[in-house]
Amino acid sequence: MKGVWRIVIGLIAGILVGALINALWTDQTWLRLGVTDAAAFKAGKPVPAVIGPDGAPVEPIEPTTLAHALRFAIDANWLMGQGFIRALRFLAVPIVFFSIVAGVASLGDPRKLGRLGGRAVAIYICTSLCAVTIGLIISRLVRPGKIIPEHVRANLMAEGGDQVQLLGGRTDQVKGLGRQILDMIPVNPFDALARADMLQVIVFGLALGLGLTLLPKDRQSAGQSIARGFDTLAEVMGILVRAVMFVAPLAVFCLLTPIVAEMGLGTLRALGAYCLCVIAGLITVIGAVYFPLVFTLGRTNPWRFVKEMMPANLVAFSSSSSNATLAVTMRCLIDRLGVSKRVAGFVCPLGATINMDGTAVYLGIAVAFIAQALGVDLTIGQQLTLVVTVVLASIGSPGIPGGSLVILIVLLQGVGVPAEGIALILGVDRILDMARTVVNVLGDGVTTVIVNRLEPPDSADPADSAPPAASTEARTP
Repeated sequence: MKGVWRIVIGLIAGILVGALINALWTDQTWLRLGVTDAAAFKAGKPVPAVIGPDGAPVEPIEPTTLAHALRFAIDANWLMGQGFIRALRFLAVPIVFFSIVAGVASLGDPRKLGRLGGRAVAIYICTSLCAVTIGLIISRLVRPGKIIPEHVRANLMAEGGDQVQLLGGRTDQVKGLGRQILDMIPVNPFDALARADMLQVIVFGLALGLGLTLLPKDRQSAGQSIARGFDTLAEVMGILVRAVMFVAPLAVFCLLTPIVAEMGLGTLRALGAYCLCVIAGLITVIGAVYFPLVFTLGRTNPWRFVKEMMPANLVAFSSSSSNATLAVTMRCLIDRLGVSKRVAGFVCPLGATINMDGTAVYLGIAVAFIAQALGVDLTIGQQLTLVVTVVLASIGSPGIPGGSLVILIVLLQGVGVPAEGIALILGVDRILDMARTVVNVLGDGVTTVIVNRLEPPDSADPADSAPPAASTEARTP
């Protein structure tokens, strides 16, 4: 657990340092260091000429040595944080592909695969329905859109107008359910691997694994050797994940500091009621849905489950990406909770792609908040339609940059709420995105634990039994 506490310290330090920078560092501070345009200077671009009162350009001020040192520190901070995320994304596709091929090949009977997939998808859909329903109930009880002051609403709408137009231009990227199903089938599986299209990677891995199980009897020994090779490669990826996690505390600090420094606490105060509703919805999903499920169906102590999933939770919070956290999630489930490698290798990647419980809560509350703020009353019929639509729409959200916001625009248009209202929540979207990613990752873990528990004893993997507690903590940060 020492590694977990180091990550927690990095997270808290990043928030505190970012808040101090936001409060104390201003354009005037940069000006005293000889920087007239902080944004251009930090981006390494030429500083625009300053025109004086007489219309002539003013002699540019030369940035001080301290200013250049600060820019170097900012660049190093960005490099560390983004390098960590890239390392995790680099490992995500290989570990998913190798694990699925090895896991499916070890099943022997294709019917077992249908059982695994059917149970996982059923749980994911049920928890998503519960999540969006909880979000709508909370927003209906609290009505946060009615609390926001008029002048705050006008300012937020004016500040976010340009970004709303940019997001609105990408709504044609949102795919219908039929197109999503069709796009699961890769035309070129190697292209899917290169693009990290997780659904297509899963389908490719399933097909290859099934092919190994269907080899003729005289070739089965060769097929088993290939499957063992994939299993070894998956284990190698796990070793690399543990190596990357050694720098997680510093990386988490580097990721959070600029986010908090840019956002500050002012916007959070202005939209406090909305933020509290989203956080309350996420906590309710964990306490009222996940805990009972993991206790009754997964036969696991909920507090132990959260404790053992903590490394994945912290990486999810700092990265805001279920896919980037996927490798860490799988190692937590296998190394710390004793889940079968075969089950984790199949259910976790599926969940990272289609399970968006945190996003479902957020979308439900966001639509209701914007509608209330703009004076639009949603009927019961519209809210029921919204429940089903959010579940289907959240499945496709990971594939689009800023996907949740683009999906939100489509949902607003579907219930007759002006899409421009999305400008009200842009200022706090990143911090809430971090929180809902944690719930998404926890949901993947809950479903994996349940499916693993429901698997009959004869299909368990002896080699995947839970390691001793001391060994687990030594191997997993």
